[in-house]
Amino acid sequence: MTDASAAPETTVSSTEEDTFEQRAVRLAKRERLISERSDAAGGAFPVTVPVTHTIAQVREAYPELEADTQTGQIVGVAGRVVFSRNTGKLCFAALQSGDGARIQVMVSLASVGEESLARWKELVDLGDHVFVQGEVISSRRGELSVMAQEWTIASKAILPLPNVYGELNEEGRVRSRFLDLIVREQARTTVRARAAVNASLRSTFVKHGFLEVETPMLQVQHGGASARPFITHSNAFDTELYLRIAPELYLKRAVVGGIERVFEINRNFRNEGADSTHSPEFAMLEAYQAYTDYNGIADLTQELVQNAAVAVAGSTTVTWADGTEYDLGGEWARISMYESLSEACGRTITPHDPVDDLIAFAHEHGVEVPDHATHGKLVEELWEHFVKVNLTRPTFVMDFPVDTSPLVREHRSIAGVVEKWDLYIRGFELATGYSELVDPVIQRERFVEQAKLAARGDVEAMSVDEEFLRALEHGMPPTGGMGMGIDRLLMAITGLGIRETILFPLVK
Repeated sequence: MTDASAAPETTVSSTEEDTFEQRAVRLAKRERLISERSDAAGGAFPVTVPVTHTIAQVREAYPELEADTQTGQIVGVAGRVVFSRNTGKLCFAALQSGDGARIQVMVSLASVGEESLARWKELVDLGDHVFVQGEVISSRRGELSVMAQEWTIASKAILPLPNVYGELNEEGRVRSRFLDLIVREQARTTVRARAAVNASLRSTFVKHGFLEVETPMLQVQHGGASARPFITHSNAFDTELYLRIAPELYLKRAVVGGIERVFEINRNFRNEGADSTHSPEFAMLEAYQAYTDYNGIADLTQELVQNAAVAVAGSTTVTWADGTEYDLGGEWARISMYESLSEACGRTITPHDPVDDLIAFAHEHGVEVPDHATHGKLVEELWEHFVKVNLTRPTFVMDFPVDTSPLVREHRSIAGVVEKWDLYIRGFELATGYSELVDPVIQRERFVEQAKLAARGDVEAMSVDEEFLRALEHGMPPTGGMGMGIDRLLMAITGLGIRETILFPLVK
């Protein structure tokens, strides 16, 4: 604020001793406010205050007010005190609203009287929510301000804020997101970006005639993806239940039932590792469209991502948090997994290569061999080693091994692979899409193979889902399906890590 710059009160000590002392002082002020409470004063935590304008509305109404100007307009505004400077007969403060908008308030002896000015100096601390009613003016230095005629504390802060002009470290931001939102504009921007992305996704789906539905989070058996589930117990049913790892098998039931274009934005839970691109709890978009295939669903996915980028950045060229520009526009490349791997590693890899040969090749190049290694798992590990690291532009990687994709239709012209793609953006997998397997006989065979892997100790393998098979036996039309991580979509647009894109991520 112009009249409130470079003042020592802006720095708040974060030491435990200082925090303890400040807490004690603020608790005493709380007691005083409560003891003095009246209908007019409201105490330390009044039920409401008579706000007439938001801070943003005042700033919008007077974008370029000349210095030392009185408007005659009386407003009632409220916000958190993020700066305070007290002088003899005039006190300055900066109030900040939840969206980050700020306005200066001035509390003068001439406007509020000696008693009210003294109470301000004695009771108002950084972090308090304060209501101020007064005239909109411009100070002598040209700062848009509200000259207080009366004021009241709207909520007394017992603990001090961190340094308003400093930075919480990453761990502090994640663990205390409420503080992060108060002091850091990027945190508030990310929340707004996430809301814009979700609104854009829904808008694009509605334009294409999709219906949004909800499916169960508690399931009697896990399925829809290869992942380790969380297990809980239902006292009412006296049975073990699984937290959803994917909504796929229920959304496909909806397609069988005649909801031919369906999507869900949902929470999924996978009892696996956490790193810069993985979280045990995450948001997922899944969608299914009857009478299309994985090519049609790739077209839709590109449109969804590009529309979301425009909703956040105003363009398909986005600017990441580190200042890097990344182009999400144009038509995205589509490459074959087997062909791109063969070209990158200098050896022809086919869907028919024996597992032992692939294991030997992996060892030769220092590629980790996964537990319960199959042809498909080895090919995918080799592809990540040789090809993934060199992908820069958004790219659809097409045609995956059959044994790692038990819910996908076999390729119509290439034996040993399925019609599946993974979309890579910014070096990580953002989405996956299928020509869905709708033949119940083949689906049962795939489930049985998965059950055999589970019996050998593969905790990510699926089990035979009889209810889902019964639905398929009633006839599912040819369908294209896709799944995309909402958190990862935010990562692709903002350049942030996954813990920054989730408002309240799980932390130890």
